Amino acid sequence: MTTRVPQERRRRRPTRSGVLLSEELIVETALRLIGEHGPEALSVRRLGTALGCDPSALYRYFHGTDDLVLAVADRIIGDAMAGFAPGDDWVAALREMAVRVRAGYLAHPRAAAFASYRVTRRENEIRAVETGIGLLLSAGFGPADAARLYLTFIDTVLGHAAMDAAFQALPPQQRESDHQAWSEVYQGLDPVSHPALTAVRQELHTMRDSSFEEAVDLLLEALAARAPGRRPQEPLG
Repeated sequence: MTTRVPQERRRRRPTRSGVLLSEELIVETALRLIGEHGPEALSVRRLGTALGCDPSALYRYFHGTDDLVLAVADRIIGDAMAGFAPGDDWVAALREMAVRVRAGYLAHPRAAAFASYRVTRRENEIRAVETGIGLLLSAGFGPADAARLYLTFIDTVLGHAAMDAAFQALPPQQRESDHQAWSEVYQGLDPVSHPALTAVRQELHTMRDSSFEEAVDLLLEALAARAPGRRPQEPLG
């Protein structure tokens, strides 16, 4: 069961500025406010000001701020998955899903802080879960494994996506300072007390990069190895 406001309460209504108020417009405005000012900007009062309407009008579309948070999270999923059409290769399809989800959160890095760990129970999320579990079922996994392994997959993707988005949301000087640490602080450590770091000193600059692709590839390789059915591109015999 969803918590969405009944359709008759979500009719388009004009604001004081003449703009037609709608669920879509409210969510878009919420995303803009979060992008400009951070999650703390998500209040009924600030939304009402930005939309040019009485804050109480928002309750015709959402039960409260948390209901709006779920709608924002679902909108990010919807944007990320728009146009996605899985092919015959379930591994490639899951990889594309992962890349799309991460891109969606990077597009709204300040919203990712609260959006990535919520269960929206809305249309876009339901469609994504249906697709992901369907791909694992097509690989030959039974229902219990398909459900649990999809959770493993999406938690891995969302964890990396949220972390990458959080880093992207940092002020530029903080991001650069963290990057420089790998090529400065870590390069000057004592070889006696830090033999492992000394052994890989020339490679530590790669620690500044996201491990998203490697993590997803490792997980997908493990899933493919455990799959009861063959991947479509594998030859018979």
